[in-house]
Amino acid sequence: MLDIADELNRWLAQGRDFAVATVVAVGGSAPRPPGAALAVDSEGTVIGSVSGGCVEAAVYDLCAQALRDGRAVLERFGYSAEDAFAVGLTCGGVIEVLVTPVRGDAPGRQVFAAALSAAARGEPAALARVARGPADLLGRALLVHPDGSYEGGLGGHPELDRTAVGETRAMLAAGRTGGFDVSESGTRCGAALTVFVESSVPPPRMIVFGAVDFAAALVHTGKFLGYHVTVCDARPVFATRERFPEADDVVVDWPHRYLQRTGTDSRTVLCVLTHDAKFDVPLLETALRLPVAFVGAMGSHRTHEDRNRRLREAGVTERELARLHSPIGLDLGARTPEETALSIAAEIVAARQGGTGLPLTGSRTPIHHDADERGVCAVGSHTAV
Repeated sequence: MLDIADELNRWLAQGRDFAVATVVAVGGSAPRPPGAALAVDSEGTVIGSVSGGCVEAAVYDLCAQALRDGRAVLERFGYSAEDAFAVGLTCGGVIEVLVTPVRGDAPGRQVFAAALSAAARGEPAALARVARGPADLLGRALLVHPDGSYEGGLGGHPELDRTAVGETRAMLAAGRTGGFDVSESGTRCGAALTVFVESSVPPPRMIVFGAVDFAAALVHTGKFLGYHVTVCDARPVFATRERFPEADDVVVDWPHRYLQRTGTDSRTVLCVLTHDAKFDVPLLETALRLPVAFVGAMGSHRTHEDRNRRLREAGVTERELARLHSPIGLDLGARTPEETALSIAAEIVAARQGGTGLPLTGSRTPIHHDADERGVCAVGSHTAV
């Protein structure tokens, strides 16, 4: 749901009632990940998507029904080879969708408003909702902040809220979206529950070192992928806002010195485009020892070999060198800065998501590597499989 937070936040500000359908579990080759959402307001306006088109009409009807009766519902959509006219996913996967009404009389409207507002402002917070359990608790929500404070409740015993807050806070710290189960003894409400958590965290960082001609194209691509993009170069004549208008930050400093003082985390990607030893070696010596998601460096194979030799002489270990993606990018036959940026972005996505970088044609590996079969259940009042 938080993937359409900006639009939903505007709807709330306008006083609109709506129902939001959120993918809470996937199995097999599902088209959208957990957290993907579609919303319908009382006038029939639609935003978002849960399946890329396969089951949107059925989900629209579920949202309209939830707006009328004010009840949340969990729905399961799959694929039936026996019934060609059944509503389902042609890709063969399975998704579970939680439909929650957000109406003026709904007790959780303020919690949703706070969650959407935080997401729209880029503030860290996590929304936890009952995705499986007793009908009177389905869709109940609480919002957890990084310090452990929270708003709302799951409608059961206070011990359930404490358990949910602890689990949700841990998922927020890791920037994770997904579900967890609470046993019957942990709920004190007579039934086991599954709680779905959507984490809203600031966008991951992409730091592009080297204000070269390829950098502007990579900045554009990084912004398209949702990164907070910084360009850093020691040369003030090149590192200018005029040359990189799309960058969030343009920094004039020696690359290694900036990297040592700036904040990075496990989602940060570092792209070294300088291919100049006096910049690259001290920078990569620092970068390869940081717990970041990706470190890549531009240059020919000859430059790569010379750079590795210099890094070894500087004390970088073979294990640290193995983290370096160099020459950076997948082999797409790229020639232009835009094509090169695409090849770099493709390698970053493959490295972060566990992809092979090979064509899908003829591939026997899963298209969606993060599908979790354990997250799919067989409950739902109108299951279509």
